[in-house]
Amino acid sequence: MASSILPSRNIQNISENALDGNTMFIPTMLANKPTIPKQFFWPKSETAPATGILDAPTIDLQAVLTGDTSSIKKQIDALRAACETHGFFLVVNHGIDTNILNGAMDRTAEFFTMPLETKLNMVKKKGSMSGYSGAHSERFLDKLPWKESLSFKSGGGIEEFMGSSIGKEFEPMGLVYQKYSEAMKKLSLSIMELLGLSLDVGRDYYRDFFQDCGSIMRCNYYPRCPEPELTLGTGPHSDTVALTILQQEEAMTNGMYKSCVHRAVVNRHSSRRSIAFFVIPRGDKVIRAHDSLIGPNGKRLYPDFTWSELEEFTQKYHRADENTLQCFAQRLLRSSSSE
Repeated sequence: MASSILPSRNIQNISENALDGNTMFIPTMLANKPTIPKQFFWPKSETAPATGILDAPTIDLQAVLTGDTSSIKKQIDALRAACETHGFFLVVNHGIDTNILNGAMDRTAEFFTMPLETKLNMVKKKGSMSGYSGAHSERFLDKLPWKESLSFKSGGGIEEFMGSSIGKEFEPMGLVYQKYSEAMKKLSLSIMELLGLSLDVGRDYYRDFFQDCGSIMRCNYYPRCPEPELTLGTGPHSDTVALTILQQEEAMTNGMYKSCVHRAVVNRHSSRRSIAFFVIPRGDKVIRAHDSLIGPNGKRLYPDFTWSELEEFTQKYHRADENTLQCFAQRLLRSSSSE
């Protein structure tokens, strides 16, 4: 969308006009309408209701945090099974202060109830991963997700970013998000230790690789929806990052551990919030499976690549879905064969 902010008299047009590169859709503004715009429609095959309930495998991190070698093997086995079959797990006894967790969720609720004019002052600029987005309509023309989001790319400075964008009075909110981000990075490194042990590549292998990692923190808001059967809060996809910590992947393990296909649904009666923390390698680090994970045939499923290359692919050429990694690998192979 255009870098300039539309004046308040045109706010209604933001959500109702056809997308033309200068407008955006805001689900909150559409929640009281009888129907939703066609840009939010998803194929029936992707909006079919889920059936059954799958209990998330539980991983107790206390053994890792305390160095309790007598009970850590049980958690290693549980994590290995969870990653090979489900691709997700529930972490308990993680040691993160509940005040940090609750504070970030409370600030998320506060942000998304701000006036639209205020939120638009933090709107994502083209090519940026940080800022406010209404239904990702700055990137996509159809199959829009019924959500709003606020994202921060790695490093410090969230406090300053919010202060410079929407006012000094919001710096305390940014500080809460900064503390949350720091706590999630600490947690991610503990999880990386357990992942290394579960794959027999050593406790420090993934922890060391991600010690200087980057991250993307994303606060999500899913307003109530008048026609939830037609749309999704987030479409089916597998995350293209190394690890996602969700409050409510695959290339480095040579396909042994799965990145599960997931989506977010909405409903007509109530709104919902979540905070996702995406762990990403430093942009210039080469991503490749450990030699011990290759197997007897000596074959790697994916060519070597850097996070910067994958990020460029998903931002410029391919909307993230369950086929992202395969499509990216094929593009790399075609590129190398033509050189």
